Amino acid sequence: MGSNNGRATKLPLVPLAKGSVLLPGVTLRIPVSNRPDLANLLSSLVDRPKRDGSSITFGCIPLSSPFLSRDGQQLLEGSDADETRREEWDSIDAGQARKDDLFGHGTIGKVIGVQRRAYAEPFLLVQGAQRFTVKRILKDRPYFEAEVLPHDEIAPAHGDPEVTELFQQLRQLSRELLTLLRLSSLLSAASSRLSPLVARKFELYISKTELSQAGRLADFMTDVSDASFEEKLRILASFNVKERLERVVEILTRQAQHIKSSVKVTAISSTSFPQNTDIGQIDPRERELLARRAVSGLSGFAPPGTSGSRGGDNEEKEPNEVDELQQKLEEAQLSPEARKVADKEMKRLRKMNPANAEYGVCRTYLENLVEIPWMKVTEDQLGPDTLKRARKQLDDDHYGLERIKKRLLEYLAVLRLKQSTNQDVERQIDGLTKDLDASTAGDVEKDVPMMSENDRVALETKLEVLKSKRMTDKSPILLLTGPPGTGKTSLARSVAASLGRKFHRISLGGVRDEAEIRGHRRTYVAAMPGLIVNGLKKVGVANPVFLLDEIDKVGGSNFQGDPSAAMLEVLDPEQNNSFTDHYINIPIDLSKVLFIATANSLDTIPAPLLDRMETISLSGYTTVEKRHIAKQHLIPKQIQANGLSAGQVDLSDEVIDKTITSYTRESGVRNLERELGSICRHKAVQFADAGDADRLGDYNPAVTVDDLEDILGIERFEEEIAEKHGRPGVVTGLVAYSTGGQGSILFIEVADMPGNGRVQLTGKLGDVLKESVEVALTWVKAHSFELGLTHDPNEDIMKSRSLHVHCPSGAIPKDGPSAGLAHTVALISLFSNKPVPPQIAMTGEVSLRGRVMPVGGIKEKLIGALRAGVKTVLLPQHNRKDVKDIPQEVKDGLEIIYVQHIWEALRQIWPDAHWPGQHINFVESRL
Repeated sequence: MGSNNGRATKLPLVPLAKGSVLLPGVTLRIPVSNRPDLANLLSSLVDRPKRDGSSITFGCIPLSSPFLSRDGQQLLEGSDADETRREEWDSIDAGQARKDDLFGHGTIGKVIGVQRRAYAEPFLLVQGAQRFTVKRILKDRPYFEAEVLPHDEIAPAHGDPEVTELFQQLRQLSRELLTLLRLSSLLSAASSRLSPLVARKFELYISKTELSQAGRLADFMTDVSDASFEEKLRILASFNVKERLERVVEILTRQAQHIKSSVKVTAISSTSFPQNTDIGQIDPRERELLARRAVSGLSGFAPPGTSGSRGGDNEEKEPNEVDELQQKLEEAQLSPEARKVADKEMKRLRKMNPANAEYGVCRTYLENLVEIPWMKVTEDQLGPDTLKRARKQLDDDHYGLERIKKRLLEYLAVLRLKQSTNQDVERQIDGLTKDLDASTAGDVEKDVPMMSENDRVALETKLEVLKSKRMTDKSPILLLTGPPGTGKTSLARSVAASLGRKFHRISLGGVRDEAEIRGHRRTYVAAMPGLIVNGLKKVGVANPVFLLDEIDKVGGSNFQGDPSAAMLEVLDPEQNNSFTDHYINIPIDLSKVLFIATANSLDTIPAPLLDRMETISLSGYTTVEKRHIAKQHLIPKQIQANGLSAGQVDLSDEVIDKTITSYTRESGVRNLERELGSICRHKAVQFADAGDADRLGDYNPAVTVDDLEDILGIERFEEEIAEKHGRPGVVTGLVAYSTGGQGSILFIEVADMPGNGRVQLTGKLGDVLKESVEVALTWVKAHSFELGLTHDPNEDIMKSRSLHVHCPSGAIPKDGPSAGLAHTVALISLFSNKPVPPQIAMTGEVSLRGRVMPVGGIKEKLIGALRAGVKTVLLPQHNRKDVKDIPQEVKDGLEIIYVQHIWEALRQIWPDAHWPGQHINFVESRL
């Protein structure tokens, strides 16, 4: 990473020729002819070395590109503007450049010499030393002078795995590019051949560069590569070493691919390749052998005038890739089984000819073994504040979701207890081991006598018992199931952060091949490990958090195998300590991996796979929860994302609730975040207009409910609101999920007419709801005398009438076992001509005996009832336990009454009414 030294300085500037960029550590020739500004500058600086002995230095600044902004980061677009800028840029000359033509960054250059040949113009040899940023131009005649901010090159931290990996890629690509340049120079015209001495110095420079010099190596490779002018400008503007490495790796990769595909083999006497053969079409093993010979400088490929030898005795020995691989294997913490296989494969590799096709297969296999973290783990720092810190992390990232938070804290607590127990056991084992070692042979100096055989056996037995008390970590397999947008994936990231472990996401949606999970067998062409092993290689530890995203969308059995069946071993805590990938073919311990799977539905997950996971359901967020999420997370995020600051947008709870209920209908909060973003952008326009007009005092940050229609348009959804007046035959029911996973009320209307007992059902009712109507009607007919609806127990109340049962919003499908009680009460209300108080809502299914059965979705139903203006809710007695999870503001706003039988519900709805069979049926309701 680069940083400035915190102090600006005054520096003369020299514009570079069009298309030229000087980078630190690179030497550039600057022509002196036709450069009056450079001549004036040198005249003013020529006496400085005589006074203080320092070198002549000045700022070398390139010209701006017509396609880049002055900071080099943002590409400018637009076809007409592109052509105009290109024409203006073509007319610019370095000696006549204006300050607007200069790039925003440059390099402090040090003059190291003057080069002049006969009949040729002179050049200044300038070496780049340090990057700088131009703050402002002070003058432009007789030469440029500016106030600049120098940037020091800070070496990257050794503990940063991303920078280390990028640095290794850069070194590897640099060596590969050198090999290809040698090869292409040998196979092209003599005038373009690469000097062996230059190539050798090039190679030594690459091999000797350390991680602390990663930025300088990136600058050097940018200069020698075929990077475009715009790419070099962006490298110059990259003060961050990681960003610079990423860009240079991309450039080198592109150039290497270009050389591979374009160089033609024209004449190689020592090979049997036909002439005019494209290198990209040669067998990879033969091409590798050809490259090795080019790098080694064999006599058959040496340029004319060279001996073709590998260099003198004093020259460093070429690195041997087999020895390097052997060193990596020794440093890797392989398991005993992996060590045995690796040693065997290494012996085969050493005996194998590099030209053999099996050579590359064997080497790739060993490289994969090295990259797998067999024994390396992230040390869990489980201290007294672990649970407190984890709880705070989860609460800061997510509102609600108490069940999943509780389960994760349980896992952390178990880990901490196991670690404490293992530490005590290890201390006891160490003490017994020392006693056993000292007393088995006797210790004369410490006067320890030799132990008898019986005592030694007893001590060894005790030692084995202690070893058996070591506790192993078997991570749970969690399955988060719920609608899209409820935070399942982000919750898994928070889990990894709270545990302090590395996180890796594996997307299983659309996986149809079993080999993608368990890898290909090594006998196949282009074989590779599966997703699980590749994930371990990427994180580099054996105990990460793996997110198996969309596990319900894994393909079933087909001609490529059964991917869902391949997941059985991965997700079985009793088996995955010896998971076998087909490519690696060595047992790998996955028991330390914390697997968290996500699914939208459990219907498509095979039963054996579902049985191996601990299912935790995440229902859609309620309106109350969405309000808290919006206030704590979404609104601050959108205010910052839209260029505003805290206090410049004020949204009341009423506005937030209106946005939730009238403009979004979803289980999660994605659409809510989009709508809140629209509100913030609207206020951003108002704030910008007020600032432009110098009227910030008139800006009002508050958003009212009346403003929402102007900002978001007309309301997309309309809430059901409780009636103000009751009518016979109309009852307010409750549904758990309206559109978008929210609770709502549902009106049930029953009307009668003369007829012959026919029942008509409308409102797009499902089979379950239709059966609820039939059960309710049967119970009412069976108890019509006790209810006072008929004068004779044998009279059929439906004999001379027909019924029409309707649920409004007929275009919306409705189904579910929760409306039986409401249907029964609606029929009794109609037949007895007693209106149901409109502030009472009810839910529950009924049996033919009149019992009120429990239903689901209580949380969503109660929140929907409160939002619709309901005051009293009748719930089944068995749903009392579900009310514990309800937000406190909902409990405070509703009167919740529990009933076990229809007779109890009738007494609550019409407390003053008298039923002829009330006393008899009260006893029946208690049986």
